[in-house]
This record gives sequence, structure tokens and C-alpha cells, in this order.
Amino acid sequence: QVQLVESGGGLVQPDGSLRLSCAASGFTLENYAIGWFRQAPGKEREGPSCISNSDGSAYYDDSVKGRFTVSRDNAKNTVYLQINSLKHEDTAVYYCAASWRFAVQTCEYTYWGQGTQVTVSS
Repeated sequence: QVQLVESGGGLVQPDGSLRLSCAASGFTLENYAIGWFRQAPGKEREGPSCISNSDGSAYYDDSVKGRFTVSRDNAKNTVYLQINSLKHEDTAVYYCAASWRFAVQTCEYTYWGQGTQVTVSS
């Protein structure tokens, strides 16, 4: 079964940190670009906040640059998102998704996880 599962979300105070995981099954992550997307309460899903490319490079949207870091462990078939200096506006459901090539267009992503909730609150 082709599946992506996000984990690691939760409740955190402002300026705190979280590490989200995106674990794949049924396919090999190292052959795909993995994008992280988020949807804040009452808002449309945004374009990719960051992308882990299959070649090891990474892309970051300006809105998260300097605070978000993507990495991958191909042996574990898992991509990680480290989020530092969390802000209230980071509160959202975070999704990971896989594309066969690097893309900033949401339509290029074929497989999607169920999402993990990140809540930033004091």
C-alpha cells in the first residue's frame, strides 16, 4: 500500500521547536521530491513551505526560510521537517506529499499524507 504518514505535531509554546516526520511505505522516498504543505485554520492550503529534493538539495519559501529545515534519512524512508522559533501563525495542519520531480506546483504531488496538527499557543 502506497502511504505517507506524518507525525511529530503537537502543542508548543511560541519560540519553541518541533520536528515533524514523514514516513513512506509502499514506495522508495529517495526517488521522490517531498514537499511540506500547511493549512491554517479557516484558510486555504498553501503552496509548499519547503521541499526536500531527491538529490539532497532543499527549497524554502521565504515565509519560513531560516526557521524550517528539511532533511531525509533514506535508510528509514523518512523525511524530516525541523521547525524552530515557532510563531502563532505557524499553527496549521502540516502535510507531506511526494512528487516524482522537484515542483512548486501542488498538482505535481501524487501521494499525500493525512496531516499532523501543529498548534502554537502560550
